[in-house]
Amino acid sequence: MLRQALSQSNVTRLGLVERVFLSSITSVACLVFLFINAVMMLTLRWKRMFRETSRYILLFHLLLADTLLMASSQVLYLLYTYRIILTYPQCGILVMLTIMTNDISPLVLVVMSLERYVAVCHPLRHAAIITVRNTGAAVLSVWILSLLQVVTLVLVLLRFPFDQLETLKMPEQCSSGRIFLLPVLHHLRTSFTVSLFTLACLLIVCSYIGVVVAARSASRSQRDKESARKAQKTLLLHLLQLGLILLSCNYSASDDDKGGLFGGVVTGCADVGHMTEFGRISME
Repeated sequence: MLRQALSQSNVTRLGLVERVFLSSITSVACLVFLFINAVMMLTLRWKRMFRETSRYILLFHLLLADTLLMASSQVLYLLYTYRIILTYPQCGILVMLTIMTNDISPLVLVVMSLERYVAVCHPLRHAAIITVRNTGAAVLSVWILSLLQVVTLVLVLLRFPFDQLETLKMPEQCSSGRIFLLPVLHHLRTSFTVSLFTLACLLIVCSYIGVVVAARSASRSQRDKESARKAQKTLLLHLLQLGLILLSCNYSASDDDKGGLFGGVVTGCADVGHMTEFGRISME
């Protein structure tokens, strides 16, 4: 009995040490990425040229969504790791914020891809189509669409009889799987995610094909062909970013701390992609 008690105590102590070590590493990495994102966002808002250029406006909102997603995901991971129990409303706010910001990024990537398509395939109409006003309208539509999904999930969730519960405190740690108390919520979330990423992938691929065809056009000047080649690389980067965001979404939906850990790692990789995008735009 004594040996069993000592063995169990050692396992518990090792588990605590592992949780503290992993959470410390991920928290430091998260703070570093958040700081870099904050610097890039301040840079994009500092100069008037950045505020009045469509690509910089879109990149700013991509970074903003990524920053909010990373922060909320890290909070959820820490809460889960240290076995901190929340109430259903508290957990719902964190999960819905994570869902909304996770869906904004692929939509912004689609708008950025379409902007590159117009710039390469319709250069004479680019200035008339891709205006600051139209870009603002597109960004507003992206945020509204993501918010509508969250509102829909919340309205369905409110159908659950919370008034019959003895307490609003959750029996287990907060996660998306545990806040979705009705099966229909899982179906709605899965349907929206699959539709969103499928549509985003198709639009980016179609934009890439259009740019490739334009690059091979014999009637174009050498400068236009060079611009098209740069756009091809940018669109390939968008596809990579989309894949990382999808992986992050899948890991974030996991109901364990390892899923949250890998989700944070993948989100960090996506953030590196955003930094690369920032560098590419700045050098063009």
